[in-house]
Amino acid sequence: MPQHPHPDPFGWLDAERERRHRAGLVRAVRPRPADSPLLDLASNDYLGLARHPEVTAAAAAAAGRWGAGSTGSRLVTGSTELHAELEAELAAFCGFEAALVLSSGYAANLAAVTALSGPAVAAPDGPGALIVSDAGNHASLIDGCRLARARTEVAPHADPEAVRKVLAGHDGTALVVTDSVFSVDGDAAPLADLADACRGGGAALLVDDAHGLGVLGEGGRGALHAAGLAGVPDVVATVTLSKSLGSQGGAVLGPARVIEHLVNAARTFIFDTGLNPAAAGAALASLRLLRREPERAARARAVAAALHQGLTAAGLAAVRPDASVVSVRAPGPEQAVRWAADCRTAGLVVGCFRPPSVPDGISRLRLTARADLTDAQVAEAVAVVAAHAPVG
Repeated sequence: MPQHPHPDPFGWLDAERERRHRAGLVRAVRPRPADSPLLDLASNDYLGLARHPEVTAAAAAAAGRWGAGSTGSRLVTGSTELHAELEAELAAFCGFEAALVLSSGYAANLAAVTALSGPAVAAPDGPGALIVSDAGNHASLIDGCRLARARTEVAPHADPEAVRKVLAGHDGTALVVTDSVFSVDGDAAPLADLADACRGGGAALLVDDAHGLGVLGEGGRGALHAAGLAGVPDVVATVTLSKSLGSQGGAVLGPARVIEHLVNAARTFIFDTGLNPAAAGAALASLRLLRREPERAARARAVAAALHQGLTAAGLAAVRPDASVVSVRAPGPEQAVRWAADCRTAGLVVGCFRPPSVPDGISRLRLTARADLTDAQVAEAVAVVAAHAPVG
């Protein structure tokens, strides 16, 4: 019998590649050198701790003592005394009863949303569980909603009244999910009003404080601490160790019974290899350094305000920052890419956010304020961004 060749199973990738090129949405991995001469306003190293000598020394010491890897999942061999120490100090610093460290902030959000969205075995005739998710939430929260068993309703961005209305029509288990500071525009969620809406509707509140920890609250204790919501029984926070703490990993903070449940039910905790000791040691050193130098949080906010003031004075559409993220609107994705590339050529690295990374379809440059930037570096960054802004 004649043999018919099978179609190329990945032939559709060529059409997808062409579509991305036409839309100006091509992305590429760009390795950076260890010692770059460029001024970095693209990283999330808000407190300038990723290269701090105490932090890097702690990472090396942890690797030397505990090994390069954690060797297994946290429930097998992947938990060390260092992990427990980090969890205890992180919970105490942020004002929560307990904490659970995972391998990334992404894994922490998946763990929290999926494990806290409702009971594993729902009542057969019950209303089921509900998740209410802000339209501007990070991709990790969105993916958590997709993986959860609950029905998900997307609420308009930063709109507590909309959340209240959704909850009013639901009688079962409910979880409201939001970022504390949204990563695209750097605006803050109305946490106090959201908490009030949750309590009126019998819902728990889960807040991703990735961009608040180290920047907001007393001494950088986070947005929930600033809002008076740290440690309350119906609020859970997630954080990342890769931004203000200059390391890698993530954590869930909340009541002890919530953390106990995650240990038994969160798949990204149970089945993932534990955070490597070097990252845990680095995060712990950063946390202790922040305790000693709480002024770093205020400096990061001051740098963000100075960036916004300078960019606005230059006639650019910069969004007022509530933490360390400053975004500048671009006419479109191709102009945003060219703008970022021109800034790099001039010695400045900035972020470039385009669809599908932005929920509203508006392309932006994204600048991140760091506590270790000097006033001269802030002025230089503003001058470079303004000088290469697209015309029209």
